[in-house]
Amino acid sequence: MKIKRALISVSDKTGVVEFAQKLHAAGVDIISTGGTMKTLRAAGIPVTYVSDVTGFPEIMDGRVKTLNPYIHGGILAIRDNAEHVAAMKEHNITGIDMVVVNLYPFRQTIANPDVKQEDAIENIDIGGPAMIRAAAKNFNYVAVVVNPERYDEIATELASPEGISDKLRMSLAKEAFCHTAEYDACINQYLAKQLGEGEFPNQAHIVLEKVQDLRYGENPHQSAAFYREVNTNTGVANAKQLHGKELSFNNIVDIEAAYNIVAEFEEPAVAIIKHTNPCGTGIGQSISEAYTKAYEADPVSAFGGIVALNRTVDKKTAEQMSKLFIEVVIAPAFDEDAFAILSAKKNIRLLTLPVPNLEEKRMDTKKVSGGMLLQNADTMDTKTSAMKVATKRQPTEEEWKQMIFAWKVVKHVKSNAIVIAGNDQTYGVGAGQMNRVGSAAIALEQAGEKSKGAVLSSDAYLPFRDTVDTAAKAGITAIIQPGGSIRDQESIDAANEHGITMVFTDMRHFKH
Repeated sequence: MKIKRALISVSDKTGVVEFAQKLHAAGVDIISTGGTMKTLRAAGIPVTYVSDVTGFPEIMDGRVKTLNPYIHGGILAIRDNAEHVAAMKEHNITGIDMVVVNLYPFRQTIANPDVKQEDAIENIDIGGPAMIRAAAKNFNYVAVVVNPERYDEIATELASPEGISDKLRMSLAKEAFCHTAEYDACINQYLAKQLGEGEFPNQAHIVLEKVQDLRYGENPHQSAAFYREVNTNTGVANAKQLHGKELSFNNIVDIEAAYNIVAEFEEPAVAIIKHTNPCGTGIGQSISEAYTKAYEADPVSAFGGIVALNRTVDKKTAEQMSKLFIEVVIAPAFDEDAFAILSAKKNIRLLTLPVPNLEEKRMDTKKVSGGMLLQNADTMDTKTSAMKVATKRQPTEEEWKQMIFAWKVVKHVKSNAIVIAGNDQTYGVGAGQMNRVGSAAIALEQAGEKSKGAVLSSDAYLPFRDTVDTAAKAGITAIIQPGGSIRDQESIDAANEHGITMVFTDMRHFKH
């Protein structure tokens, strides 16, 4: 389809001058509104003012300028419908073959925490969505353009003998409806907050855009794709890959798990993940020391793991990591020497992403058949003053330190979860068992002799004394757990019998 007449009205003027120049060179007549018209005319591009088309001035501070039959009739007319053609002729309406529109910056406006409601409302576009939807509906006859990134693609087809293809016009229409849906969802969210609907409004809209198709899902027989939330620039979906082959479905899931663990720590921290559970976590005075502790926690399971660090990867740490087969390394940055060392390994993936602030308000989601569960993120207070020592013996300073370390890690282990720790590293991790003493047995077996003098952390209360008795036999000296069981006293009595100090946090960390 050849383009004879185009309407251009954009808030985001990225590339619009160059695109309009190509339209003009192809013989396309251009009409435009205030700000865009000034930009195009300043570049020497002939433009017809929209008021000269409508015969009516822009009024009400620009609220009304394109809501007019001369505009919408030109967009919506079905060109091979005799009645439509007759109506156009009777009312002197000229067809508009292309609509290039993006919308008032509502999202950017409300991103300012001090924005006034009247300023937010004034940045709700009306004429723009109306034109976009009209053009998208009539894509058989009109090309609608809302994304500056597609200007070159469109210009290439425009220069071809056939003009804009049917397939491209339909693709542009689909993108346009996504554009207006995203815009309306953002307005809905803002108004819900203004109405005080809280964290969980009556209707929730989550708009996603595809990042990439994946080779397969959790298993090779499952197809999959990776999406990011529109309107956010944080999180693993926005990590920058510097090196290596394409990420897999499982890589991405494990990266999220690993990065959330190291975000718990102000100290240099490293977590090594296998199947979303930490096989090793360590903190240290340096990032290389933290890596050594994480690796030595479970060298067997670390093979083929996902490694997350909350500091820049330096040469010494890279040299240590290069000795191990690692699927992915994610960190805030890599220094030049570290990148050279690790990128010499062909298949390793290297990603950068600022360490997330787990205290920021955010939502966790879980998809279920026919619906979705939303909850606010699991944050916690790790101040010892917020916890209660339930036993006769008080923890030593070192036991407190190791219990807090273990408590931060166990939050990220699949329930039922037990973590054995000491010396600022995990010694054993028991994850996802159907009973808590089973998880404890696995963690203690993995820790072996290191259990003597170590601490035990449980993500939920101990319903029976059996876990305490098992821990005592292995040499555990301190236990941190939520408390809250009707049998708490049994566990307290058992701890007192064995000389174990036990702390109640009054907060559990189920992770399903």
